[in-house]
Amino acid sequence: MSDRPILFNELTRTQLRALAPDSLVVLPVGATEQHGPHLVTGTDTFAIEHIARAAAVRAADAGSIVVAPTLPYGSSDHHLVFGGTLSFSTQTYYAVIRDLVTSLITDGFGKMLIVNGHGGNHEIIQLVARDLALTHPVQIGALSYWQPAQDRLDAVWSGTPAQRPPGHAGEFETSLVLHLRPDLPPVDPPSRTDVEIAALPKSGRGWRLERNDGWTGMNGFTDNPAAATAESGERFLEIAVDALAGVMREFLAT
Repeated sequence: MSDRPILFNELTRTQLRALAPDSLVVLPVGATEQHGPHLVTGTDTFAIEHIARAAAVRAADAGSIVVAPTLPYGSSDHHLVFGGTLSFSTQTYYAVIRDLVTSLITDGFGKMLIVNGHGGNHEIIQLVARDLALTHPVQIGALSYWQPAQDRLDAVWSGTPAQRPPGHAGEFETSLVLHLRPDLPPVDPPSRTDVEIAALPKSGRGWRLERNDGWTGMNGFTDNPAAATAESGERFLEIAVDALAGVMREFLAT
C-alpha cells in the first residue's frame, strides 16, 4: 500500500476517467483568514489538506480514493473586519462549491465527499450536497473534519471546558500548526485564564446566537493559544485522521 494519496491533479484525464466510476473523490475545503494576532492565515487549509490526504491513505485498503486539490478560500466574511482575510460571500461560495462538485459529477464520479476545515463553510457545503443529490444520481457527503472525531477530541482535551475543540486560533488550532508547520511558529500566542474564557461571547446549548461584536469581542480567537504544544497537535491530528478514515471506509462500503 502506498504512503501517498491518489491526487487528482497528478493524473491525466484518461486515468481519471478510468478511476471515477469505482472511486470515492474527496474535495478538501479550507479558508484563508485571520487567526488572531499570533497564528498564520493558512491554518485551516494546512490542517484540512493534511487530514484529508492522510485519511485517504489510511482508508485505501477499503477502495480507491482520489483527493482533489484543496480549495484554500471559504466563507469568511465574519473575519474581514480584522484584515488578513480572503473571503467569498455566502452566495458566491455556494456557487463555487456547487460548480466544483458538478464538475466531479461530469467527470464520472458517483461518490463525492466534501471535507471541510473552517466552521464558516459548514452549512453551505451541506446545502450543496443536498441540492445536487436531489438532481443527480450520485452520493454526496459533506462534513467538517472535527465532527466524526468530536467525542475522542473532547476526551483528550485538557483545556477549559468552556471551549471544546476546534475553537478558532485557540489552543487546538495553534497546536495543529505547531506540529504541522514548525517553520511557521505562532507569534507571541496570547494567554487567557479560564475566567476570561468563560466570559467570551457564546451561543446557548442547542441553539446558535449571532451577534455583531461576536468576533471583535474576543479579538478574533477563542480560549488560550498560549497552552498549545506540538505534542498536543500531533495527538489531535491522529484522532482527526483516524476518524475521517473511518468515514471514508463507511462511504466506500455503501
